Amino acid sequence: MAHDSDDSAGNQLPPVREALKQVIDSEAFVPRLLALLSNALVWRESMLLRGEFGLGTNDWRVLSALAVRPGITATDVSEFLVMNKAVVSKAVNVLISRNLITSTDGPRGSRNLFLTPPGVEMHNKMLPVSLAGEDILLSRLSEADVAKLRDILAKLVANISSLTAEPEETN
Repeated sequence: MAHDSDDSAGNQLPPVREALKQVIDSEAFVPRLLALLSNALVWRESMLLRGEFGLGTNDWRVLSALAVRPGITATDVSEFLVMNKAVVSKAVNVLISRNLITSTDGPRGSRNLFLTPPGVEMHNKMLPVSLAGEDILLSRLSEADVAKLRDILAKLVANISSLTAEPEETN
């Protein structure tokens, strides 16, 4: 049976046991640091939201997006949150099945999404969990540092379209 560590002839390749010389500085590489923070926040939030409300972080993100932008479509939610459309679709279906959101027919067959009154109530119950995570994250920063961080993050977020654009082919 062939393994991932086999070459094309089926011979097992030797393991590389030493660290490589050209590597990412894991203590300074910004994407890794942002991912660590995001993963920790998502893990905390997910555990609390699932335990208390039976909903996950993706469900919360969709509820939160509809609280800010009522009437947008699932595609709009996906773009607003920079989330995979399939993940948004699954969350929308969960939220509709729980009567927390509803959809109405929009132009050209689109479905506009809205919170229902129980959805508003659920949003208001879930909001403190998310805000508490932010408070924990920022607790060691001064108000001036928080303002600087928000400014820097806004500049980074402005680059999202460059990160999500189709990559150019290189020949």
